[in-house]
Amino acid sequence: MDPMRRDEEYGLGGSSEIVDEDKIGAEDDAFAIPPKNAPTERLRRWRQAALVLNAARRFRYTLDLKKENEKEEVRSKIRTHTQVIRAAFLFKEAGETTPPDATGEKPVLPEGDFPIGVAKLMEINREHDLIALKEFGGVKGLSSILKSNTEKGIVGDETDLSNRRNIFGANTYPQKKGKSFLVFVWEACQDLTLIILMVASVISLVLGIKTEGLSEGWYDGGSIAFAVILVILVTAISDHKQSLQFQHLNEEKRNIHLEVIRGGRRMEVSIYDIVVGDVVPLKIGDQVPADGILVSGLSLAIDESSMTGEAKIVHKDQKAPFLMSGCKVSDGYGTMLVTAVGINTEWGLLMANISEDNGEETPLQVRLNGLATLIGTVGLSVAVAVLVVLMSRYFTGHTKNPDGTIQFVKGQTSASAAFDGAVKILTIAVTIVVVAVPEGLPLAVTLTLAYSMRKMMADKALVRRLSACETMGSATTICSDKTGTLTLNQMTVVEALVGGMNPQSPDDCDTLSESLVSLLIEGIAQNTTGNVFEPEDGATVEVTGSPTEKAILSWGIKLGMKFDLVRTSSSILHAVPFNSEKKRGGVAINLADSTVHVHWKGAAELILAACTRWIDIDGSVQLLNPEKVDEFKKSIETMAAKSLRCVAFAYKMCDRDRVPEEDKRGDWKLPEDELVLLAIVGIKDPCRPGVREAVALCTSAGVKVRMVTGDNIQTAKAIAMECGILDPTSALSESTIIEGREFRVLSESARQAIADKICVMGRSSPNDKLLLVQALRKKGHVVAVTGDGTNDAPALHEADIGLSMGIQGTEVAKESSDIIILDDNFASVVKVVRWGRSVYANIQKFIQFQLTVNVAALIINVVAAVSSGDVPLNAVQLLWVNLIMDTLGALALATEPPTNELMKRSPVGRREPLVTNIMWRNVIVQALYQVGILLIFNFAGKNILHLPKDDQEHAEKVKNTFVFNTFVFCQIFNEFNARKPNEMNIFSGVTKNYLFMGIVGITLILQVLIIEFLGKFTSTTRLNWKLWLVSIVIALVSWPLAVIGKLIPVPEIPFAVYFANVFSSRRSQ
Repeated sequence: MDPMRRDEEYGLGGSSEIVDEDKIGAEDDAFAIPPKNAPTERLRRWRQAALVLNAARRFRYTLDLKKENEKEEVRSKIRTHTQVIRAAFLFKEAGETTPPDATGEKPVLPEGDFPIGVAKLMEINREHDLIALKEFGGVKGLSSILKSNTEKGIVGDETDLSNRRNIFGANTYPQKKGKSFLVFVWEACQDLTLIILMVASVISLVLGIKTEGLSEGWYDGGSIAFAVILVILVTAISDHKQSLQFQHLNEEKRNIHLEVIRGGRRMEVSIYDIVVGDVVPLKIGDQVPADGILVSGLSLAIDESSMTGEAKIVHKDQKAPFLMSGCKVSDGYGTMLVTAVGINTEWGLLMANISEDNGEETPLQVRLNGLATLIGTVGLSVAVAVLVVLMSRYFTGHTKNPDGTIQFVKGQTSASAAFDGAVKILTIAVTIVVVAVPEGLPLAVTLTLAYSMRKMMADKALVRRLSACETMGSATTICSDKTGTLTLNQMTVVEALVGGMNPQSPDDCDTLSESLVSLLIEGIAQNTTGNVFEPEDGATVEVTGSPTEKAILSWGIKLGMKFDLVRTSSSILHAVPFNSEKKRGGVAINLADSTVHVHWKGAAELILAACTRWIDIDGSVQLLNPEKVDEFKKSIETMAAKSLRCVAFAYKMCDRDRVPEEDKRGDWKLPEDELVLLAIVGIKDPCRPGVREAVALCTSAGVKVRMVTGDNIQTAKAIAMECGILDPTSALSESTIIEGREFRVLSESARQAIADKICVMGRSSPNDKLLLVQALRKKGHVVAVTGDGTNDAPALHEADIGLSMGIQGTEVAKESSDIIILDDNFASVVKVVRWGRSVYANIQKFIQFQLTVNVAALIINVVAAVSSGDVPLNAVQLLWVNLIMDTLGALALATEPPTNELMKRSPVGRREPLVTNIMWRNVIVQALYQVGILLIFNFAGKNILHLPKDDQEHAEKVKNTFVFNTFVFCQIFNEFNARKPNEMNIFSGVTKNYLFMGIVGITLILQVLIIEFLGKFTSTTRLNWKLWLVSIVIALVSWPLAVIGKLIPVPEIPFAVYFANVFSSRRSQ
């Protein structure tokens, strides 16, 4: 059944839930929070509703609301400090009639090998000191002082880099150290029940030594203390390991890679490797990696809100050249000279003060807190009932020793003995609370998430937001980009239409006129954000830039382009960077003879629509009549049908008089009509190997894949056919394939009506993608969206799961996303879906296992306590069971790797019950078996096991040991059942899960050691091989019993809803 329809039918969500996620169950469920941007009030509400025994541990991986406020205060102080300094400097500058140091002497403070120091560089940038910058000769003069070059950058060898780091610092900031192991030990000690048990063990120890002497009297109290210490140590080790994994993942998130120019060559480096003097190219969506000064830029606009706190875009030019670390490039491109790094920047100072990761709770984690609270409340009630019953029986003389004597006789039993008896009863009751309150249940989420995130890194997915891991398991649709995600992003020009001719080889220009080739090369070299590096030793030419730019530049080289020569023979007056809304980019250049050319490049049909003339093969300019337009359109459609991306080049002569003055060019709108068509090229970008299989796997898993691309609708259709998104055999309607402009003009209700049918959206803008996401979510879908551009940020933010691209994605896109796909591959997106489902499935396995232990342990102890006044499982034994159930159980079951079986199910409904009917069935079958068999042995075990009657005390001890041993073995065998809640073969893949096998092995070994060698501590005695065999056989029965249980049918409607419906119908009758 479709999970959305299922949610609606069961009253567990539906379309209204999607419209306003912040209201998911808000009225009646404190433990329901939205997966993104949960309001503070909702976060505070569930914390107050939770039953918590150890707040330090339970809330470790949740958002610290107090620290969040402190962070904001620190940010505000640093921003205020920055603004005050600048305001003071501007006031001072305005009041000065003559610049300081008018004598012309440069205020140089030498440092190391450089004639300028860190303090002066910081002062220039922090105070935006244009006067001081001019005194150093502007940005070129400053680059010379820093032994750099504005075009070629620094030398960049290891000696140079090391020297710069030593003098000016590294581009890192001090980070607060993670918690030490001892802190985790201390936090584990803060569990209220463990504190009570430690106090009880001390009292028991004192009373035992006093009454029985040191040699024998310390066992009762010492064994409880030892068991508590063991629980604390195992808990601390597990938590510490998780913490280290999260620290590693956080470091990966911060490690941005970017381009720098060193030795004239562009190369990719880590943001941590940036040094003072580096020349860094900037483009739309990049993060400014350090403080610096603009070298050159075209339409460069910077979003400084991260530093100033104001949502304001600042345009940068030679009058305002100062750039701040941590800000984002919102438009244009340029290059910068780095003048300060790391802690010497305001961003570094800010991050050093708030660098500690502050946690984040996920919806599943909060829901598990709700489940833990429910189970814990029941367990606490049972423990109180047991305490009252045992105390009443003890002080009324109804509790007997194994030899039949009464434990408490009024007026005869000493006060210390009575107190000791009461302490033992309290210890048992408190231990029941330890077992009954599943403190580790919510933490099992962080355990499985930490494990999943580490494994997902190997599968090329970096998780930025924890909740995305689990939300991905509920995804019902994926809106994917085409370029680089479904295709290889390895582009080459394979067809060209130049001068009205389509040569056999796209780089065959022998028949073309020199003037046409010259204009084409001019447009390719100047209208680009890419670069061509020609090594002096004649080695292979290096082309850098986006895949499209690289393909076009490589084609230009084959046409005879000398990149550096063309770039220096003319100068750029103004540029309009390629825009995903307009789908074209332009540049105005000034030639040596003062002629001005405006070159445009972009989507073929859009550029063609703006042209009125074209250049023939002999270089003559011809009018573009309707017949010729149709001919060109047909060529574009033919290329698109071959899955080629069609790009057109056009130009226009511009009067020098129409070019604004330099200070007014920022607002100059380049002429984009009456253009002259130069060429149309077809760029091949092959489908990724395996993408067809990945799409088919998604479809079989109930996840619909939709392609949303900026490419021509024909190209999009052809690629969608190749990828398997469209079925060539089925009829395609207009609503299946749609253009972005058609979709955006529809009304909101019409968009919702058509959204479900859309498989391919061509010529879409980022806003069209956002509208599609909104329409799908309002229809009840859980939407995953891929994006790489700055303009994709709103759609990535709006989607349930935003997936940005690690290679082609901009920093703005990555920051708006929840998961970064490191290899830009759609197959990796599908792996994320598998991991998302695995997180949910693993948690359910652990819940099933823990519920069985809880139910069985509670019922056995309650029934025994009420009927006989004694419990078969004492405090130390229950603590060992708690260790198996809690930490070790979570490690074994919450770290199961994903299986292909997960992709044969429907997506998990976002409000589907945590405990399903299938799980309840499995729990009831196993718990009833365990309770029944163990209570029989508890009351009639001496006779069944034929234990000798001459020593009643020893027989009682053997019987209790047998019950304890069998109970533990039942849990070990049931752990295998929990692996596959709804599959007959519970051993499938078990040998590949080394952690599971290791934990089961360790548990078995420790159980043998406890029974055979630690009897004094656990109040057990050695068992003969026959009793060991009987214990194993009884536990072994749980396997065939699980198979029989799985044959019992269960209703699809959750039990809670089913019984609520039955109850309400009876009341209405």
